[in-house]
Amino acid sequence: MDDAALILALDQGTHATRARVLDRGGRIVAHGEKAIALTRPQPDWAEQDGDEIVASVHAAIAEALASLGPRACDIAVAGLSSQRASCICWDRHNGAPLSPVFSWQDRRMHGQIDALRVHADDVHRATGLFLSPHYGASKLRWALDHLPQVAQTLADGRLAYGPLASFLAFRLLRERPLLADPQCAARTQLWNLQTRDWDPDLLRLFDLPRAPLPASAPTCGRWGTLVSGGIEVPLTAVNGDQSAAVFAFGSPEEDAAYVNIGTSAFVQRALTRPPGHVPRQLTGIILADAGTTVYMVEGNVNGAGAGLEWLAAELGRDDLIERLPEWLARPPPDLLFLNGIAGLGGPFWQARFESRFVGNGAAEPWQKAVALVESIAFLLRANIEQMAA
Repeated sequence: MDDAALILALDQGTHATRARVLDRGGRIVAHGEKAIALTRPQPDWAEQDGDEIVASVHAAIAEALASLGPRACDIAVAGLSSQRASCICWDRHNGAPLSPVFSWQDRRMHGQIDALRVHADDVHRATGLFLSPHYGASKLRWALDHLPQVAQTLADGRLAYGPLASFLAFRLLRERPLLADPQCAARTQLWNLQTRDWDPDLLRLFDLPRAPLPASAPTCGRWGTLVSGGIEVPLTAVNGDQSAAVFAFGSPEEDAAYVNIGTSAFVQRALTRPPGHVPRQLTGIILADAGTTVYMVEGNVNGAGAGLEWLAAELGRDDLIERLPEWLARPPPDLLFLNGIAGLGGPFWQARFESRFVGNGAAEPWQKAVALVESIAFLLRANIEQMAA
């Protein structure tokens, strides 16, 4: 790329899609953003609309291009990051969604997962992930069992299913590739970290056919041509959102822990060698291209931003986040929050954990908010200490 070339970075997150245009020095020169909905039709369910997410990508790009003006023609390349563990079923002939996007927060299949606990260690060793209803495999099985259109499309040989990132690449790129990057593929809990491909034993465990899954692809490469808002540029990188965040300040350092806080919070340590089996944390690949593989060890806190949203709804306070700086400056209350929002993550790993306040039974809203923030900090520290050991 020449010095005037610009880079389009797309981040498709749980609550919004963001487009950022950067120059060669990494400075943001334009941006766009579009909010998206998340619905919870039943307890433990969390769904989004695939067409709405695709439209949000185009809307965010359009807003960024509008602020660029004539410089839009200088965009030379694009990259995409997406929710890692969210998954969807779609028609490979026309791209139409056949299921909702099953959010990573969705735990509708916890009963089936509990029945597979005897296989938990084997699954962890193969995938680097703990057996969990948060990942895609069990929800893809649910779609085949409960959505007749999905089952019929499979019988007709037209079904595609897998990571949300694969669906977005299929819908956004002219070539309509059916590909999955290592990080998002792994979050289906069907991808083997050692073979870097779909695992036949895991497919049998979840009773899922291989044919609808995308082909495994490196993080970086020629994915296809992004066509949106009058631009046509190559998409050359696809990754999970948390994995991409590790590279925000350049190549990651092995002696650093990287913390990223959003709807959930993650602690990651990057490694240039396979980490092997890490009993109480996650492992995976956060970058793979023709000559480089970057591995990671990871811990997570599910109830970060999601926890604050839950508490705001519980208290009926729409100013909770805005008031946090003031409340956190006060002497800390004699109150603890045991944080199992969306399941207790690392390093404890209990998908069903009762969230509760312990201490002052008549706590004021500010005390509950501070206790929740302290619970996030505690869980992050527990993950960091486990990672350091």
